[in-house]
Amino acid sequence: MKTYQEHFLLRTTHCDFTGRWRPSDILAVMQELAGMHAHLLGCGRDATLEQNLVWVLSRTELVMDRYPVVGETIRVETFPAPNKRWFFPRYFIFHDQQERVIGKAGTLWLLMDTVHRTMSISQEVLRCLPDNSDLTPPLDMPGNIAPLSAQPLLIPQIPLYTDIDVNGHVNNTRYADWLCNALGIDAMGEYEIARLLIHYTREILPGDQLIMALQREGVSFRLTGQAGEEKRFIMGGMLRKRVEQER
Repeated sequence: MKTYQEHFLLRTTHCDFTGRWRPSDILAVMQELAGMHAHLLGCGRDATLEQNLVWVLSRTELVMDRYPVVGETIRVETFPAPNKRWFFPRYFIFHDQQERVIGKAGTLWLLMDTVHRTMSISQEVLRCLPDNSDLTPPLDMPGNIAPLSAQPLLIPQIPLYTDIDVNGHVNNTRYADWLCNALGIDAMGEYEIARLLIHYTREILPGDQLIMALQREGVSFRLTGQAGEEKRFIMGGMLRKRVEQER
């Protein structure tokens, strides 16, 4: 099974106050599709846990040309690409009801040893993955995040109950919520995220106390999170003015 796809009906719980698909929910759908495809390939969570390994994200890039609204049905397709040593690329393509491409995403995954909390590799996992060298990724692999020179707004952040997932750390989808909350209701009412790039540099655990630094320069943004002197994540990207859209 080289690729995997599912259809989703967008309900209000999946959308923000503008009625459009919420960025964190997009990441959640990506996470669930990646997990289901891995399971069908024989290297899902249950299989990797037998080796004391779990899949974790290292980088995510999301590019949305249009955010679908409540009531739309979306088709999401995903496939893994050949691994790059420790890194396992996986891509996603989002289609609307008319089969138009409305977004795409690229992710880099790692296998983490649950005992030592370090990167690992598994020949069993490698044998499960299909040869997708003939498939064309919709994006390049997630790259670097450009620095900004604007004075940062400092925001304290601590992980809460709703942030922590089954791996015992802040779930990758929650970073998008932290970003949208940092940008604020006014900004998110006027703008939407056209492009989002996230570097998960080190896992965030219960009890960690973070200081986030938000920078804005026009439609460009950057949000970093540190615990003491240790950087835990970097996010960056571009905003786009919201417009009334036809479905």
